[in-house]
Amino acid sequence: MTFAELKEKKDLVIVAMESSCDETACAVLKDGKILSSVISSQIDIHKEYGGVVPEIASRNHVINVEPVLSEALEKAGVTLADADCFAVTYGAGLLGALLVGVSYMKGLSFATGKPLVKVNHIRGHIAANYLADPTLIPPYIGLIVSGGHTAVVRVDSYTSFTYLGGTMDDAVGEAFDKVARVLSLPYPGGPEIERAAKGGQRTVYIPEPKTTGPYDFSFSGIKTSVINYVHTLEQKGEAINKSDVAMSFQSAVAEMLVKAATRAAKEYDLKDIALAGGVGANGEIRRVLTEECEKRGLRPHFPTKETCTDNAAMIAMEAYLQIKYGDGSASAEDTLDAKASIPLGGV
Repeated sequence: MTFAELKEKKDLVIVAMESSCDETACAVLKDGKILSSVISSQIDIHKEYGGVVPEIASRNHVINVEPVLSEALEKAGVTLADADCFAVTYGAGLLGALLVGVSYMKGLSFATGKPLVKVNHIRGHIAANYLADPTLIPPYIGLIVSGGHTAVVRVDSYTSFTYLGGTMDDAVGEAFDKVARVLSLPYPGGPEIERAAKGGQRTVYIPEPKTTGPYDFSFSGIKTSVINYVHTLEQKGEAINKSDVAMSFQSAVAEMLVKAATRAAKEYDLKDIALAGGVGANGEIRRVLTEECEKRGLRPHFPTKETCTDNAAMIAMEAYLQIKYGDGSASAEDTLDAKASIPLGGV
């Protein structure tokens, strides 16, 4: 079946694979609706190292890739013969981890003679919003917050967006992990910071860093402010209230992110703001975005917390959008290779 034939196919069945970091995931979508979504996480494996070890991640993807595919097919009640096409994350991410998924799905595509769709991981995070709310229609503002990316984009159509600004240094997810490490909290830092912040007070002053553009971010300075505060107390022999530090840091980050997104919505006269990425599961960021949107007459949109973090359902959804609304450039050739880095605007 050609890419053009897929566009006209009704009840399109897509089997997708995601292996960009430390989750091996497979999902089955039928006509844009999830039939199954299976995720094998490696968090417990990498926790003892304080972060993801690329080689260990790659080895575990090799072990997990076939079992998650089998489980996803079984839960969906389909076989490989029922699939109309396959989809796979080819970037951005850890190169070795990506190669496992790309190689496996290229093999399935070749063995079955069915098309393969290549998917940009970050576009997948944006597409997760359509799984949660099929009524969301472009254009709107997208706020991308993940372990490797932080950006404000204008989503112009189902298959294109305009980059407005982003982080000048660390991604927001990196900042959460680094602050958690300073506070001696376990990996991954995001959930631990949120957990520690409950019951805390915003007593620690964290200055907002200067940036070059209205939609740019800098998390390195915020991280340094927290480090300096903690080290100063340690040198004085004073106790550190981890809950207060976590709350102060989390609140400062949430406000900075939401301020940029709402500013973009006003400038481009758009009423919808959609959150995307793993850090989008953070309750404080969701709360602040909801509150600010209510004040300004805007509509906030959130993926489910399960589809905020890395998963294959969002990859399948992005593939579906590329098939139905794209120009065919997402069709993968036999020469498809994994890429550690992809421009945010590129397919």
